[in-house]
Amino acid sequence: MSNIRTRLAALVLAASLPALAQTPAVPAPVAKGDGTFLLTVFLKHDQSRPLGKLNEQLKEQGFFKAFPPKGMEVVSWYVIMGIGQVVTLRVPTERLREVNRILEDTAWGAYTTEFYASYDFKAVAEQMRLQATGK
Repeated sequence: MSNIRTRLAALVLAASLPALAQTPAVPAPVAKGDGTFLLTVFLKHDQSRPLGKLNEQLKEQGFFKAFPPKGMEVVSWYVIMGIGQVVTLRVPTERLREVNRILEDTAWGAYTTEFYASYDFKAVAEQMRLQATGK
């Protein structure tokens, strides 16, 4: 039985080698190289309370004084109806904890939070599209 599995694995590998050889090499996505990354923050509204109450709480907790932290680029900031706000920041890697603490101290209660680290893939995707279309 083991011998059959070994032969089957060898056949599958041999059959896939020509396809792998024809696959164009795609460069791996790279970070900007400046010691930063993109951080998307979902600020989900507490829908059990009206907006006025939420804004009062945010003011009392100092949210708009503290967020976004000084020296961080706001890449985008959108209101998503029925959800809350989605903010994308360019964050120096050594300041991630600072962003987290500011949100814990000033946003919790009015918002629940989710965080997603990401990187800029646009240039790589454009290159892949050009390679695929031959243009």
